[in-house]
Amino acid sequence: MFKVIPPSAARNCVYFLKALMKKHRLLFLVGLPFAPIYCAMMVLRAFLYRKGVLKSHLMGVPVVSVGNLTMGGTAKTPMVMYLARYFSALEKKPAIVSRGYGGTAKGPVNVVSDQKEIFLDSKVAGDEPRLLAESLPCVPVLTGPKKVVVGRYAVLNMTPDILILDDGFQHLAMRRDLDIVLFNARNYLGNGRVFPGGELREPLSALKRADVFVISGVNDKNMKRATQFRRKLHADFPDKPVFMGRYQPICLLHSQRKGGIEIDKARRLPLYGFCGLADPSSFKQTLKSEKFKIVGFKEFADHHAYSSSDVKELAKAAKARKAKALITTEKDFVKLKPFAKDIPILILKVEFLLDEEFDLYLRTHVQFS
Repeated sequence: MFKVIPPSAARNCVYFLKALMKKHRLLFLVGLPFAPIYCAMMVLRAFLYRKGVLKSHLMGVPVVSVGNLTMGGTAKTPMVMYLARYFSALEKKPAIVSRGYGGTAKGPVNVVSDQKEIFLDSKVAGDEPRLLAESLPCVPVLTGPKKVVVGRYAVLNMTPDILILDDGFQHLAMRRDLDIVLFNARNYLGNGRVFPGGELREPLSALKRADVFVISGVNDKNMKRATQFRRKLHADFPDKPVFMGRYQPICLLHSQRKGGIEIDKARRLPLYGFCGLADPSSFKQTLKSEKFKIVGFKEFADHHAYSSSDVKELAKAAKARKAKALITTEKDFVKLKPFAKDIPILILKVEFLLDEEFDLYLRTHVQFS
């Protein structure tokens, strides 16, 4: 009766245009006249799900969704890790459902890892699912174009106590017990306009569907502005709690040796940084705030598929700047392992931290049978 653009097809279009717009912000001006059309489509889609015309499916276990309203990095993967570790500490068995963007896997269900083994590399699984699998060895990670299908498979074959839905705020076909929406402390709502005239995936009214907000990447430098944004969210959505999360570097891994390297020792070395993130400036800021001696920095597109030539160019640039090593993120390194032999690469391992009040909120709002 109603024909709605499939979420996967719309998302592919969004990701493609987002990559262009990130490089050419003037394209937002070109896209601005079309923003009302896209906005109306998303509002209609949400309305159809709300009225039951489009079906939203129960999974048989609690579902916690991690998502955002804006395009770009808001710490969805670190939040998914946080939740998986939190529920594991409660002796619950989580499983992670992701679309696997950037991976070549085409199956309706792709098991990246079970509780014992990792089956797919980053090229097939996608960088984020592979990182999740490596970081959470006892948590199944599954991908597929239709998250409902993936979720059902996980429940039937992995017998989890809870599903964690990665990038799920717009995925309304799966019912959730808790909807967590993230905001980046660097850009909050972007320019406040809906795609393709801005960074918003949906109009602000969509936030009414959320249960809780988390502002990620909060630090001493942006605390004042983050607090102001928190007050605004409280004023506009008084029934929804707002928490603030921060990144804490915990260690430095080394591509060519076991045991890593002490952070204090690495701070004395000239380093050449690089990353391929939705918000590369956040990693640059982290390196700066941690007082690393960065002599150069290279930005790649989000989900960049690294090649041997990329590593050679990075090594050449690092040598020209007299850097002793490259430094990057865990997400980037999962795609670099086949090429990380010619020059040492340091991997900054960070942890996403939230206050105890957030843990208490989870404990009281996610109920297990």
